[in-house]
Amino acid sequence: MGSLNNKNAGRVLTNVSIVAQTMNLPLFISLDGPKGTGKTTLLEAITAALRADQHKVIRLCERKSDPNRGETMALVNQLARHPSQDLEWAVCQRFADSRRWISQHVLPKQPSDSIILIDRWYPSEAAFRHTVPFAEILQMNLERGVQVPDLHVGVVTAPDISWARATARSRGLGGTVIQKHAEHVACSEMFEQAVADQGWVLCRNEGTIEAATTQVVAEIYKVLG
Repeated sequence: MGSLNNKNAGRVLTNVSIVAQTMNLPLFISLDGPKGTGKTTLLEAITAALRADQHKVIRLCERKSDPNRGETMALVNQLARHPSQDLEWAVCQRFADSRRWISQHVLPKQPSDSIILIDRWYPSEAAFRHTVPFAEILQMNLERGVQVPDLHVGVVTAPDISWARATARSRGLGGTVIQKHAEHVACSEMFEQAVADQGWVLCRNEGTIEAATTQVVAEIYKVLG
């Protein structure tokens, strides 16, 4: 497969998603973003809002659905200790392989009339990878048959806000790749640029959780028609 630039990759992904919708599959929605942007809290609120409207909602987490997560994170830890483009490429491949497995063995088991909300999918790579271009990561996932979300939601805040939230949690930042404030600022900026480049839904989660929930639920209903 030839190399894809960012815009072409995005168009291919969108086309794959449209095909998936015509096959009576569950609605598949990913929420991605840097650390501390409030994804988990937002996912919980969206789930509650949709269920209140009598929708069947399935909550998934990429991390918890990966049967080889230990091996994957060992490679991520190695990358954190010894950064190199070759190692980062290997990490991207491992995550893409994990998503292929989830696409083949987890997503097809969900009810066809459900809405699947997943905490992290391939868009998160735009925040955490530094040397591998995101267009190549998109292509890698496509080539492996990773399921394309019907709706990509990028959850962001100003970097100082998400940094303060993340470091205030009981588990701390909880990151392997990102350890310093400057790194967090850079990853936040990269991710927000990818959201703009790919035309994903941008949710700036700096106000009330009710406002962010209302925005995302409205976008979901647009896809449901």
